[in-house]
Amino acid sequence: MEAAVANFARDRRIVSLVNGKFGERFAKIGERYGMVALLESEWGTPLDLAGLERELEAGAEIVTMVHNETSAGIKNPAPEVAKLARKHDALFIMDGVTSIGGDDVRMDEWGVDIAVVGSQKCLAAPAGLAAIAVGDRAWDRICEKRPFYLDMAAYRKSGSGTPMETPYTPAVPLFLALQEACTIIEEEGIPARIARHRRMADAVRAAAKGWGVDLFPTLDARHAYSNTATALRIPAGVTDKDLRGTVKKFGIEIAGGQDRLKGRIFRIGTMGGIGAQEILATLTAVEFALKKSGFDAGAGVEAAAEVLLG
Repeated sequence: MEAAVANFARDRRIVSLVNGKFGERFAKIGERYGMVALLESEWGTPLDLAGLERELEAGAEIVTMVHNETSAGIKNPAPEVAKLARKHDALFIMDGVTSIGGDDVRMDEWGVDIAVVGSQKCLAAPAGLAAIAVGDRAWDRICEKRPFYLDMAAYRKSGSGTPMETPYTPAVPLFLALQEACTIIEEEGIPARIARHRRMADAVRAAAKGWGVDLFPTLDARHAYSNTATALRIPAGVTDKDLRGTVKKFGIEIAGGQDRLKGRIFRIGTMGGIGAQEILATLTAVEFALKKSGFDAGAGVEAAAEVLLG
């Protein structure tokens, strides 16, 4: 994310779309390098696309957005944002850290100029690597003043040779691990992998409905629930500490809310190599924890099992 901003947005007018923690972080990165107009919605609610168009009409040159905002469990409308950016000849930098490899991402078809991904999320490789894809429009506008270690032009030059190389010594074991992770993805097949992620998330959402627990995000026609992390509201009378603490006793870790959402939501991840066994075990532990806290949870696990069997 920082490499993208430092190479393509330095001293330029940036509009940052924010509806969660990671969009906020993207905006803070932008503030280090350019002039940021912040379009912040309540976390977990739709982005302000009308405001985006106004900022673009006023001369914004760069748009930043998190595609899959896992802090709030919402998937943002990348195709629509890319279309608006192209309409006004701005570059669109997309954080695809938790969507690439687990959901449908069509960089060229949508018109995304720059996309970034982390190794440890849907790709299911060890943490420590980030990848960036840069389109032709962005290469034509690379900044003259660039970082040293994160100079994208240097990486492009080294990577264009035979054999492909990096300009500096990389973390070779992590590269090999990522290569193996990509082989596993190829063996499963991208469509099948995306379908699996969606099915696991559908199971979690079915469980929430069965329990009588509300999903956190507020959606419109353009936004969708995340298929790699589901955010659920903590019911009245249940505390985050008790809920997640009980689940952890089963050897299972679920995430809480971040910053302003701390104590208000909990999150269940469905990314990477997660399958039906892991999901059912997690949902069983959550259902037990809800009941232990005095919440009259319905048959959520049964509802999830029906989705997984279907």
